[in-house]
Amino acid sequence: MLDDDGMTVIDDLTRTRAETLAQIDALTREFEEVVAASRSSNADDEHDPEGATIAFERQQVAALLDQARRRLADVDAALARAAAGEHGRCADCGQQIAPERLAARPHARTCISCAR
Repeated sequence: MLDDDGMTVIDDLTRTRAETLAQIDALTREFEEVVAASRSSNADDEHDPEGATIAFERQQVAALLDQARRRLADVDAALARAAAGEHGRCADCGQQIAPERLAARPHARTCISCAR
């Protein structure tokens, strides 16, 4: 199956996977830097005025990293569905997923109706 740019679903998912892995790598480094910076400081998150900012930044990066890891799992599952010839079918109702939804989110596992 080719999209408007002549790419296959597998190509699109593979590109999305590579981009997601790069994002995970960058966020992991950023998280490690935030943790290292807070360790090298004698700041007490509870009593230091900057502590709340450090804790917030750490949690924000952790949330972004978790989101990227979930997207990677979704993309890997979509690649498995594509290899099995099941990509583009809603996992809940079995209907075809709209091409517009797949264009916006190639790793979508449900149609828009079931996603709501």
